[in-house]
Amino acid sequence: MADPITVDIPHKLDRATARERLEKGIGKVADMIPGGAVTDHRWEGDTVFFTVEGMGQRVASRMDVGEEKVHAVIDLPPMLALFANKIREKLTREGPKLLK
Repeated sequence: MADPITVDIPHKLDRATARERLEKGIGKVADMIPGGAVTDHRWEGDTVFFTVEGMGQRVASRMDVGEEKVHAVIDLPPMLALFANKIREKLTREGPKLLK
């Protein structure tokens, strides 16, 4: 398996508000993967674990809500690792919109 994609998304929200906004926007994360859809998600404390399925692949992911940032970790399967840089760039660009 390739190295996971990690991105920090800064915010100036309290944790509860950041969690609420992520909950509402979790489906938008699937747009990072071509043809992707979030098939499940669950919260454990301030961490949301979710699976995106796209291009016949399952992508395990999580976002940890912190005081000043959300730390996103996306574990790409080998087939999608070819798109790692594009996915990282898109998450960096579009990630802050999840918290608005």
